[in-house]
Amino acid sequence: MKSFFIALQFLSRIHVVTQTVWTEADFGRSVIFFPLVGTVIGAVLCLAYAGISLWFSQPYTAVLLVLCWLFVTGGLHADGLMDTADGLFSGRSRERMLEILKDSCVGSNGVVVFVSCMALKVCFLANLPQPSVCAALLAVPTAARFGVLIGIFQFPYVRQQGLGQAFVQYAPRRALVKAFLCALLPLAVAGWGYFLLLGAAMLISLGLNTYIARRLGGVTGDTYGAVIELSEMLLLGLAFLASGAVQTACIWI
Repeated sequence: MKSFFIALQFLSRIHVVTQTVWTEADFGRSVIFFPLVGTVIGAVLCLAYAGISLWFSQPYTAVLLVLCWLFVTGGLHADGLMDTADGLFSGRSRERMLEILKDSCVGSNGVVVFVSCMALKVCFLANLPQPSVCAALLAVPTAARFGVLIGIFQFPYVRQQGLGQAFVQYAPRRALVKAFLCALLPLAVAGWGYFLLLGAAMLISLGLNTYIARRLGGVTGDTYGAVIELSEMLLLGLAFLASGAVQTACIWI
């Protein structure tokens, strides 16, 4: 349980047990619980949706949900997204891009990508059929955090020290298999179509990390966050498209 609470504290503002000190080994072992943390975040968002939707129409509810999403995660992944965008789209050398990723200041590229990503999240949520919203809120954060493990375990960590080194060095045996089992909880709500979402999350992560690694020579903690944010946005888009396809099929039937 200690590893789960470390993952929960690291990836969200939900601190059931506050871990003030942990070793790199403890931190590395927590990686298998990333999808489970995604499910917890999704459950919190479902509760928020149940309350917000009583008072607001779907578009306003979508905006408030995305704000809740940012609050629950502490903006951790959003920060990684902005830093990654500033670095990758700077037009500089690989070494300079890595320096920009470490810079705490946010540039215009980061702002544009962040605002675009959040706007698309709002649009997709606002246009999801109401019966599908909770399933998407549970499934998407979980699948995105399972997908990011592809970047952690299949791509080199570009820095000499950092998060990726601990994850790779101290992750339990068969970490992907154990994380996959943790990622199955939304299946009870989302149905068998959730497997397609998990598969899409893996493909999205593979594509994004391949592009990032080609530009930077590897991945970093910031790029992990960027992949999670972009995966969530794209997975919400897939959920929206799938719901539209189902509605069209029902009309034809």
